Amino acid sequence: MKRFRLFLIFAGLTLFLNCSKDEDVQPRPEEQIDRSANLLATGASAGDLLANTNLSNLLIEIAYVEGFRPTSTAMTNFEQFIRERTFKENITIQYKSLPSPGEATLTLQEVADLETANRTAYNENTTLAIYIYFADAPSDDDEPEQDLVTLGSVYRNTSMVIYERTVRDIANRSSNITVADVEEAVLCHEMGHLSGLVNLGSPMITPHEDPAASNHCDIDGCLMGAEIEFGGGLMGILERRALAGKSQAVPNLDSACLADLQANGGR
Repeated sequence: MKRFRLFLIFAGLTLFLNCSKDEDVQPRPEEQIDRSANLLATGASAGDLLANTNLSNLLIEIAYVEGFRPTSTAMTNFEQFIRERTFKENITIQYKSLPSPGEATLTLQEVADLETANRTAYNENTTLAIYIYFADAPSDDDEPEQDLVTLGSVYRNTSMVIYERTVRDIANRSSNITVADVEEAVLCHEMGHLSGLVNLGSPMITPHEDPAASNHCDIDGCLMGAEIEFGGGLMGILERRALAGKSQAVPNLDSACLADLQANGGR
């Protein structure tokens, strides 16, 4: 389980996938759904996500609380990230609008329970399915008295939550970083974990796991670095890249992370 944490005194980040627009997703009869392949540990499906050997299609279900749908810009960039790092060419994204659960905060167990109640996309035949929930409540792990908040987390092999209200709150504090930037960075970082980074299902070709933060990269500037997840480091990176005139605010994966993905079936 990996999550993004940032100090509230900093702002913004963005991302997410281009998609097929299917707003009215109809669930299959309960007895026909086999969930077993989507209830594994984080990183367990890394090889299948990266390669086309077993599962050649990718279906991404975006479940969002009404009013908290991700931006189209983030969606486009997220899909591009997946295409550049995996061999999945047949990517479908479907949207499902949900009512608010009415919670002030959400634990990961509550997020998982909401997934059980609302997820409709599961692995089937040659299709690998991923579920991403955009929440209207912050994480229960937030420590607002320390200005420490969570932006996203993975909690199973094909499951992810983005705390969209927190993402927007932080992004709106910056004049240089957009909501789309924050969404993109969080989505790509968490997708990196689903893809097995770092040392989480995609074995390391050369040692580069941060000894102080497991499953994160120890190379400066990498998208999978722990400084992006903790204490406002990500915000600082995004601000510096934007002010330096970089073509994109969100950092890339470094060569060591790319080598791990390539060795496990990715590009």
